[in-house]
Amino acid sequence: MTENAADQKNPNTTSKKPTASQNSGAPKQNPSYKRVEVKINLNKFFSKTLIYLLIIFLFVPSLLGAFGAGNARESITISQMVTDIREDKVAKMEVYTQELRLTYKDDSKKVAKKEEGQQALQILNAAGIDLTTVDTEVHDATFLQMMWELIINFLPIILMFVFLMIMFRQARGGAGGDMMFGMGKSKAKVFVKGKQNISFKDVGGMDEAKKELEEIVDFLKNPKKYTRVGARTPKGVLLVGPAGTGKTLLARAVAGEANVQFLSIAGSEFMEMLVGVGASRVRDLFDTAKKIAPSIIFIDEIDAIGRTRSRNSMSSHDEREQTLNQILVEMDGFTQNDNVIVMAATNRGDMLDPALVRPGRFDRRVQVNLPDLEERKFILSIHAKNKVFTKDLNWDRVAKRTVGFSGADLENMLNEAAIAIARENRTEVTMEDIEEASLKTKYGPSKKRLQDELEKKMTAYHEAGHAVLAHVLPYADPVHRISIVSRGQALGYTFTPPEKDKLQILKSELLDDMVVMFGGRAAEMLIFNEQTAGASNDIERATRIARSMVVRFGMSSLGPMNFGPIYETEDYNRAWVEPDKLSPKIQEQVDAAMLSYIGEAETKAMTLLKKYRSKLELVATELLERETLDADDFAKLMDMPKAKVV
Repeated sequence: MTENAADQKNPNTTSKKPTASQNSGAPKQNPSYKRVEVKINLNKFFSKTLIYLLIIFLFVPSLLGAFGAGNARESITISQMVTDIREDKVAKMEVYTQELRLTYKDDSKKVAKKEEGQQALQILNAAGIDLTTVDTEVHDATFLQMMWELIINFLPIILMFVFLMIMFRQARGGAGGDMMFGMGKSKAKVFVKGKQNISFKDVGGMDEAKKELEEIVDFLKNPKKYTRVGARTPKGVLLVGPAGTGKTLLARAVAGEANVQFLSIAGSEFMEMLVGVGASRVRDLFDTAKKIAPSIIFIDEIDAIGRTRSRNSMSSHDEREQTLNQILVEMDGFTQNDNVIVMAATNRGDMLDPALVRPGRFDRRVQVNLPDLEERKFILSIHAKNKVFTKDLNWDRVAKRTVGFSGADLENMLNEAAIAIARENRTEVTMEDIEEASLKTKYGPSKKRLQDELEKKMTAYHEAGHAVLAHVLPYADPVHRISIVSRGQALGYTFTPPEKDKLQILKSELLDDMVVMFGGRAAEMLIFNEQTAGASNDIERATRIARSMVVRFGMSSLGPMNFGPIYETEDYNRAWVEPDKLSPKIQEQVDAAMLSYIGEAETKAMTLLKKYRSKLELVATELLERETLDADDFAKLMDMPKAKVV
């Protein structure tokens, strides 16, 4: 989409771009896979049971010691015991290896602990106590008691060792034997066969992409039809397109149409701090897909791991490259992955490694573009469900005014419109609500900024300059809305969307766009004889167009030669690289050609505004009163038809 929005922007601030989970179910397995699952589940059952028993043996003895016999007898010192015996308070004494248990004449019970190596009888004799005055029972330690004490002393250590061994064994088994604690296990979400309620009819537009993917669906449904005639199994499908165009939705529609299992994972989920985790997760992902085949593996944002591998041996991305190498092996190694299709999505297709996109791995490259007029109508009809609109709302007009919107943008626009009417306690969405929501989606919410009268007046003339030039230049896009209401970093904007979708752009269109961009700066110079920082964004965009015309498009007297970055594919490596350094003479000519385009655009903008100064002042005055003008109001003020190409 080509926009001519004149932004009054503070040069000392930076703009922030806004940034844009799925339920998983257990997959249905084939019979052989079920047998494997039963065995695994039984092993898990016995392992968990053993863990619970170990926990009981570890903690129950200590609990019994804390709340059992130890608490039934009060603990006293040896000296206190001797004193009680002398005072004839003790009726019975039981001598054990480590303690002496006392039963008093008042039926109370106490216990005295001995030090290691002390003999109870020697202690009593040394204290001069006559043992005949006390009923004494000596319990000699038997072999079984000695063994039990030995086991009690060392049992916690033994059980802890066994417990740790079981935990490590489970961790290795859960991760496919590769990583501990399940780090090497794939994090893919599994969408169960038959639960995908999305089909191609639910995906708006993308007719060409759907046609390409219909063959994949047919192969998953009828693989024998293709193998019978010697056709090879498609390995992978790469979906490339701008963000928000519905690549993930399209992949889910393929799974829904084919009625197969769908495993979804993001490229960044393979990466972890530990070396080897990514490759382990790739192996686990493909193993799972083979067990539940036929299935589809969908890797979103594959450029996170599939970027071009570096030729530098000291690269710091070894883990990412190992993960990529494992994907390459799984897709086209020695193992056949019949009935497993790998789909991937990215909006940076130019950055992927050549080994990943060669035939035999990602055989199909499907371009998912921004929706055209008819596709936008269909997408709007899908997202308009469950919302109430006024009867006179013109959907054709909405589709025409949203050139360059992705499917996500359209959904967000209608959602913002619904939020607006709910906030105002209204029940129907109007055309004005959609207009406001579209501007909010593109530029951000409107906000009132305190400006003095001079600043507000300069903003009005700035935007009026853009609008007047867009109206009188034949190759410029028509004005849709002008406003001096601040949005984002801009103090005002002139919205000029194209009347139709454009697949090519002419040199004349680029030249007229540059003139329109300089309209705000020219109006400031003409009316106030001043220059402001508000034209910084216009100057930046105009300079970008001039540079592209000279160094990329060959639209200058220097001829059809690329003087900018070159896209190189040599030596199995793709990268944007700078060409040989330009000679000072050529660089001077490039700069001169750019300055010529910019100078001509600025001069033409000033000349045309002098010619139509009365219209400029009329539009600016109306903006100061109303703050916003739509296309019809602006056309009445201009009182002349939009300039057309002859």
